[in-house]
Parts: sequence; structure tokens; C-alpha cells
Amino acid sequence: MRTAEHYFSVPLDHFSPAANGADSETITVFAREYVSTEHSEAAAERLPWLVYLQGGPGGRGNRLMSLGGWSKAAAKDFRILMLDQRGTGLSSPIDRNTLPARGDAPAQARYLEHFRADSIVADAELIRHALGSEPWTIYGQSYGGFCALTYLSFAPDGLREVLITGGLAPLTGPADRVYRETFKRVAARNAEYYGWYPEDRGAVNRIARHLRDTEEFLPGGERLTVERFQMVGSFLGGNTRVDGLHHLLEDAFVDTPRGARLSDAFLEQVRSLVSRAGNPLYALMHESIYGQGRATDWAAWRVLREFPEFSPNAPEVLLTGEMVYPWYFEQDAALRPLKDVAELLAAKTDWKPLYDTAQLAANTVPAAAAVYSDDIYVERGLSLETAAAVRGLQTWESSDFHHDGIADDGEAIFSRLLGMVRSVRS
Repeated sequence: MRTAEHYFSVPLDHFSPAANGADSETITVFAREYVSTEHSEAAAERLPWLVYLQGGPGGRGNRLMSLGGWSKAAAKDFRILMLDQRGTGLSSPIDRNTLPARGDAPAQARYLEHFRADSIVADAELIRHALGSEPWTIYGQSYGGFCALTYLSFAPDGLREVLITGGLAPLTGPADRVYRETFKRVAARNAEYYGWYPEDRGAVNRIARHLRDTEEFLPGGERLTVERFQMVGSFLGGNTRVDGLHHLLEDAFVDTPRGARLSDAFLEQVRSLVSRAGNPLYALMHESIYGQGRATDWAAWRVLREFPEFSPNAPEVLLTGEMVYPWYFEQDAALRPLKDVAELLAAKTDWKPLYDTAQLAANTVPAAAAVYSDDIYVERGLSLETAAAVRGLQTWESSDFHHDGIADDGEAIFSRLLGMVRSVRS
């Protein structure tokens, strides 16, 4: 493959009357272009663009080492543009070190208001014009699919066609309904997992009991608590990744002169799963992706009380998924300096709309989405509800994959969705 790096200066606030004024504040957005060497340089210049919208929020664009899976399929017909969404990667990154430059916690919260899907879409449109592109194809995975729905809502003229995998967001309603369904799905996935590996039920309980009675510390010096250990349930959102959870648990303990302790190898693997040092924007902004006209108010934390089986003190501890809780900002060293701004974002009541339901109901852009029947992160019922509200959106439902389906067979999934939208166009 050949690559090229692009840097764009974009307004911090696209929606301010002074957004394009000489004195308006700007930030940098980075994108990397990928082209297959099967195309000559001259031929590649004539290829249409495909923009990949990454999951998250808070995840930088994929750093491809080679074209494979969905990117291999896409590179046959497209120049791929991999965005670092604002605040991530090389796009004016946000973390505990950079955010204090904005001022106090209220100033930081006002800054972060500009890092949601509506601003990401506005960045993409500015970039499209800067590249001289006709309406282009977008492919949204997970949160990228949420952004794709925002794109269809507010800038459909910039789109030729839309592909979505595991990313049909609810268009209305509070965040509570999302997490209520999510906890149900995660509980069912726990049961399914223990059906495959019944011995791991005892392993999880043993680790939880041990952590209640014995102080164990992650390699960075932070204490590993039961609730933080429960976060390893992120494995449950994958199809083949779920087997990685079994491998993690099988050598959790070692015998020492002090008795049985958690092994360094186990603690290092857990650290990589439970730390948000690499993507703090995820913890800060995760619930805001459901915020429209009301406060999210730590929705997952509140809804958790309806599901006592997920309590860290439950006799049979269940593992959790990708929910965000206020204690993250106490137990994760990378998040502690951001605690005050996180509280302000959770309490914010005037989030702007992320979707235009009337525009989506009148949509004319060819669109197709993969819906995974047992997805624990983007729930099937809510996904199909959204699909029915977007005119012309075709869905392909599959029980063969989970949320990370494109990691398992991205080439086939991408090709199927592209064929669906092209059949409509033809």
C-alpha cells in the first residue's frame, strides 16, 4: 500500500456565527490516506474516497500495517481516508496533560462540548471540500455508525453512500434505556460464557474474594478493586475474543511465600484492559453520545442499581462491558485530574440534538447496516428501531458475529454491505 498524511485546520466551534472568521479558534484534524499499490498513482488519483469513521468515542483512526479484512476489500475501489477524530491521535489530542490548558473545569467542559458527532461530521465535510471530493462513501463501525447517522441528518449532500457495522444508535430517548438493555445483554453473555467455560465461574469468584481481602496493585501502582476487575468483561463483546477471557483467567494466581497472589502476567494484562490512559476521551464523552436535551447523569451507574447481580459485592460476580461509572475518575490515575470536568459533563442538560429524525425519515442516500443479533454494546432491538426510522436503510442481521465482526471477517461483511447499497443505486 501507499500512504499519505493530511493535516487540516478546522474551527473549534463550527456552529458559531464567527466560525470562519479570522479570529476564530482552530484545532488540527489529522487523517491518513491508504491506497492499494494495485492502482498506479495516476489511477489512484481518480478513485473515489471512502472515509472510515472509527468506533469509540475517543479512539484514534486505525494504524494499518497492511491492507487486510475490510480495508483490503475497500482498497479495490476506493482511496481510504482514516480520520483521527478530533481530540484523538494527532488531532489536537485530549488527555489529563493537555486539557488543563483550557482553564478550570467549567472551561474544560465548554471545550469538550465541541467533541461530539456533530463536530466530527462538520470536520469531515470541511475535509471533503479541501480534498476536492464529490459526495463520498463513509463507513462507520460502532460509534462511527452513530456519526454516520449524524452525517445523514445534517450533511446528506456530502454522501454518496453509507455503510454501518454494529452502529445504529437510538435516535431519541434517554441514555437509561440504552444501559437497561445493555445490562440485560451482558448478563446473558456472562451466562453463555460460563456455559462454555464452567470452571471460570469459580475462577472469577475466587479473584473477587481475593481482591476483597487482599490488596493487589496494577503495575502502575493503582489498586485493583473488584469493580475494576469486572471491566475485563470487555472480552465478552467479541466473537473469538471471548476465548481470550478464559486464557486470561487460567493463570491468574501464583503461589508465593505470602500465599496465593495474582501473578504479574495477569496484572499486566488486566492493566491494559482497565486503564483509560490511552483514550481518556472515551470515559469523558461516552455517555454524552446519547445526550440530547437532557443530562445523562451517570446513566449506567444509576441503572446498575436495577441489576444487583453486577454489584462487586454479589456472591456470584458478573463481568461488565463498556459502561462508564463515576468511580473511574477515582481509581484510574489517568482520569483523576479529569474528575471535576466529568461531573460537569454528566450534569449538562442542554446537549444539542445529534439527529434530525425528519431528515432521516426522508433520506435518499443509499445506506446499509449490519446488525448483530447478540451485540452487547449496540443492542439489536434499539438498532432495528433506528433502522425503521431511516428511509431506505437496508439491514442485514447476523448471529454469526458480535460487535467486533469486522475483525473476524471484515472483507466479506464490507463487500456484502457495499453490494447492498450498489444494488439500490443500479
